[in-house]
Amino acid sequence: MMPLLMLSYKGFSQTTTVVVQQNTENYQKAEFPGGDEAFQKEFMNMVHAYIDIALYAIQGQVTFILNIDTKGKINQIEVLPKFKDNEMFIDDMKYAAKKVKGKWKPATRNGIPVDSKFVMKVNFSNNAYDHD
Repeated sequence: MMPLLMLSYKGFSQTTTVVVQQNTENYQKAEFPGGDEAFQKEFMNMVHAYIDIALYAIQGQVTFILNIDTKGKINQIEVLPKFKDNEMFIDDMKYAAKKVKGKWKPATRNGIPVDSKFVMKVNFSNNAYDHD
C-alpha cells in the first residue's frame, strides 16, 4: 500500500493596488488672436498682397507646417509637397508670415512656453486659394 501524504495549504489573501498614473502634463496649444481661422485669413491676405503666387504655378493642396517658438514667433515654415522653386516659395511665405498683424501666444506645457507646430492646408487653383 502506498502511503498518502496529506498536505495542508493555507492561502494568503493579497491585495494588489494598481496605481493608474494620470498624465499630469498640462499642455495648452499656441493661440492666435481670433483663432486659427483668423491667422489663416490674415496669412493668405498677406500672401496675395505681397507675393506673386502665379510665379509658382501651384495647383492643388499645399500643407504649411509652421513652427511657433517660445516667444510666439514663427521661426520655421515647411511646405509639402516639395516642388520646383520650393526654397524661394518658402522664403516668400516667411515674408508673408512676418507681415501678419497679431502675435501668437506660445504653446505651454505645465505653464512653461514651448515650441509647437501649426498645420494649415491651402488649396491653390487658377491663382485662387481655398483654405480648409
